[in-house]
Amino acid sequence: MTVLTELEDRVRQEVGVRLFTVLAWVPERRALRRIHSSHPEQYPVGGEKTVEVAQGWLARCIEGREPYFGRDRAAVREIFADHELIESLGCGSIINIPVVHEGEVLGVLNILDAEGSYDEESVAAARTLAPLAVPALRGGDA
Repeated sequence: MTVLTELEDRVRQEVGVRLFTVLAWVPERRALRRIHSSHPEQYPVGGEKTVEVAQGWLARCIEGREPYFGRDRAAVREIFADHELIESLGCGSIINIPVVHEGEVLGVLNILDAEGSYDEESVAAARTLAPLAVPALRGGDA
């Protein structure tokens, strides 16, 4: 079992999740590269997000190192260009947690479930799990 598979299991137990991906931050291209996916058909490992990432989201999660919490479908639609695919998977609520190590953003955890599944306690629980992704995002066992 890999570090990120174990992390997905922990997220499933402690937060709840329908769709889980981990994205590595590629600062020189201001891009996010997927290194783990619970749904590889729809969200394949190696896929990248660049221009479709909203600037406000980047400012919050990457530059500000703060979680983004989209409580409902309207919040998901506002930020994510792929909201139709997200909704087709039964997801309408999202938590994005930046993974920070020694002051540097290494990537982001994307945790999604049905609308109304998450609250501020869910965000707090997800935040405690983010450090578990550091080894994989630093080039270790993904």
